[in-house]
Amino acid sequence: MVNKLELVEHVAEATDTSKAAATAAIDAVLEGITMALKKGEEVRLVGFGTFSVKKRAAGVGRNPATGEEIQIPESTSARFKPGATLKAALNKTK
Repeated sequence: MVNKLELVEHVAEATDTSKAAATAAIDAVLEGITMALKKGEEVRLVGFGTFSVKKRAAGVGRNPATGEEIQIPESTSARFKPGATLKAALNKTK
């Protein structure tokens, strides 16, 4: 697993910039993606993938412990579909 700090270090090294500049760049990208998704827009990064929003309708579920019916509220979640270049990179034989 790669965490944000490791990603910042990688970006700083790859772009020959400071960790502060890399952090600001990563934060700006994530904020841009978040803002677009909040508006219901897709974010397409050609070759990498597409971020989109999926709405899930409200429904009825059951509490597994008691069997009691519960109302599940409508929700919105983010989805990611990998692009062709990313798929190819992940499936490349070594």
